[in-house]
Amino acid sequence: MKVFNTLSRKKEELIPVEKGVIRMYSCGPTVYNYFHIGNARPFIIFDTLRRYLEYSGFKVYFAQNFTDIDDKMINKANELGITVKELADQYIAEYFKDADGLGIKRATFHPRATDNIDAIIEIVKELEDNGYAYNVDGDVYFAAKKFEEYGKLSHQPLEDLESGARININEDKRDPMDFALWKKQKPGEPAWESPWGMGRPGWHIECSAMANKFLAKTIDIHRGGQDLIFPHHENEIAQSECAHGVTFANYWMHNGYINIDNRKMSKSLGNFFTVREIAEEFDYEVIRFFMLSAHYRSPINFSKDLMQSAKSALDRIYNCLGDITFAMENAESRTELSEKETAYKETISALKEKYIAAMDDDLNTADAISVIFELVSEANKNIIGNTDFSKETISLTIDTIRELGGVLGLLSKGADNDTDDEINAILKERETARKEKNWAKSDELRDKLREMGIIVKDTPQGQQITKA
Repeated sequence: MKVFNTLSRKKEELIPVEKGVIRMYSCGPTVYNYFHIGNARPFIIFDTLRRYLEYSGFKVYFAQNFTDIDDKMINKANELGITVKELADQYIAEYFKDADGLGIKRATFHPRATDNIDAIIEIVKELEDNGYAYNVDGDVYFAAKKFEEYGKLSHQPLEDLESGARININEDKRDPMDFALWKKQKPGEPAWESPWGMGRPGWHIECSAMANKFLAKTIDIHRGGQDLIFPHHENEIAQSECAHGVTFANYWMHNGYINIDNRKMSKSLGNFFTVREIAEEFDYEVIRFFMLSAHYRSPINFSKDLMQSAKSALDRIYNCLGDITFAMENAESRTELSEKETAYKETISALKEKYIAAMDDDLNTADAISVIFELVSEANKNIIGNTDFSKETISLTIDTIRELGGVLGLLSKGADNDTDDEINAILKERETARKEKNWAKSDELRDKLREMGIIVKDTPQGQQITKA
């Protein structure tokens, strides 16, 4: 598999530190609210990467943190009159509701910053001992210019980063580019004991500490949104490599931005949507399908029209699965296959290889989804209305579509076509009407079933029903 490495700005063969094992870290949410559609993209994309690596035979150790202490959390907790921990507990639970809905698997480790204060203090002490950090009356800062490679991820010299960055004026810092590792306690803030007095960690340091504690000093993949390249990921590299003297992450993967109706998402523009809000109108699976329909490094535009198109596309796949499942249930088992059936199975196998090639090419989920639609087209063309295919061949088609969809975290829903006695009686009555060629009665009963939420399709194998 090849992935685009932000560090080298080119596609590279993915070669893990330990054969057969991938250790990867992803920046998780700051848990003071529901996560928004922009957050959802990296969560979905990199869950898909994890799924594909496991599908490819790797053992994956994946850590995604929760930032449960920072200024936003302190301010929100004060507004609500609750503790920061109570706020974090509430929104971590809400995160999992949305993440589960989106089909995002639980990480191997979901560490919270406040549960790992000892590890954070340890790495800050290492930086201080190594001469890269300094204490100013309880505030500890990282001396950015002491790290000669600072800027290697964003591919900009320090001078350019300094001129383009939003730098908080702070007389205590020796240099404007230095950043906080440990913050002295302010009145009313949560705090922990440390060698520098009571305080709490800075944002950047928690990820370095937890990646090291739960994975390794050198991990294989670090992931996140494009907006995290600078300063967050740049600072993670500086901290980790200055503390431990080894490469922090071999591959850096970043997804592109999301626009809303071709405009940048912003609370001030009124186009800021949480996943929970969108899920009230569209199924979670539609959101996931939409996110995977473009290459992860490309920008993606979100709109209700595009979501509706995604829903229609996903429905097309499910409709095919429903149709060929019905065909399979009415097909015969055979061991000897016709030339047409043999050629069809070869086509299915070739399409599966095409799918794998797309995913191996920097996780190209857009092309992988296109392959699934090719499978759907082949199934519709060869199976629907055709009684020549065996139960085994149709079953292979269903299994292949669901297998490849499953790697993307899609197509896990089954057909719910169970019917009650009243509907079964109407179906039997309609079947009798069709045998008697009483088409008017048949149409009348079909319309009645539609009003009851049952769609009937007449096939060579009999009445096929789906729920509207």
